[in-house]
Amino acid sequence: ATPSDYYQVLGVSRNASKQEIKTSYRKLAREFHPDVNKESNAEEKFKEITAAYEVLSDDEKRAIYDQFGEDGLKGGGPTFTDSPFDIFDSFFGGRSGFGRRRGTDNWSGVQGNDLSYDLSLDFKEAVFGVEKQFDIWHLESCEACSGTGARSKSRKKCRVCGGMGEVMRTQETAFGMFSQVSTCTNCGGEGEVISDHCRKCGGKGGIRAKKTIKLSVPCGVDSGSTLRVAGGGDAGERGGPSGDLYVNLKIRDMPGIRRDGISLYSEISVSYTECILGTTKKVKTLEGFSDLRIPAGTQPGACITLPKIGVPRLRKPSLRGDHIFSVKVLLPTKVSAAEKELVEELARL
Repeated sequence: ATPSDYYQVLGVSRNASKQEIKTSYRKLAREFHPDVNKESNAEEKFKEITAAYEVLSDDEKRAIYDQFGEDGLKGGGPTFTDSPFDIFDSFFGGRSGFGRRRGTDNWSGVQGNDLSYDLSLDFKEAVFGVEKQFDIWHLESCEACSGTGARSKSRKKCRVCGGMGEVMRTQETAFGMFSQVSTCTNCGGEGEVISDHCRKCGGKGGIRAKKTIKLSVPCGVDSGSTLRVAGGGDAGERGGPSGDLYVNLKIRDMPGIRRDGISLYSEISVSYTECILGTTKKVKTLEGFSDLRIPAGTQPGACITLPKIGVPRLRKPSLRGDHIFSVKVLLPTKVSAAEKELVEELARL
């Protein structure tokens, strides 16, 4: 058969039904699959068979091929919508179909579960950074069995699947023989079973234990930020890597100071005479108390800035935001006769 004659590739006539094409593909694909056929040209033949099936099993592609031949198909040849192995897998249970998962090894390690932890920080700790220490409960790898769950070398080849991790069931239907590959339920797809479980962990491979975490919190973090501790989660199974720990930060508020990004906001109350004449007020900042100058003629609601004493920018701590103060004017609810006379005199000026 030539690669351009898809009917000859599949060994069917030009008026073959879809079922005949499918049956022929199933037979030939199993015969030339590289997992079982070790001839040098087996993989190329397998791809050719799959290319032919992809065209002839699709009504639209088949009609174009019948009328124009291979040149009528995009670029003069078939374009796989799936890998040829993916198309084959759709027939045989999503696996290679020959008792072993392609590209994987039996009894391979499995990564442990990720864990999360909520950590509360004071306002200043989040702004300037802090070293924190806390305890978590997680699964540690059992030292007695190195996380395998087996005592000594008590793993044995699964008698159900013969160590392949998968089993194939074949049944005869009205359309011919149909084979399906599925994960072995006896060994969970591992190909091996534990005949003698570890006494310390009971075959689980891990033991629940308390672990102390030391975490360096960088300056500038905000509430809702998450820090990752690599390997801080549960131990992996069968020697696999540990999962990670994700620390969710919750920042407590600070009375009198509100944060928005790297900027800080506060309110400063002044009397109407101080607004008119100007003054200097002591204000609370993250650096302690600072002097804030209120210029003469300051309007209610005006904002006065103390630059570069706000929050350090995350990962660029040398860059800091500002602390912005909003002026709130306190008006007297009662005035004396003398005060009233002075205000009236001021109004006449």
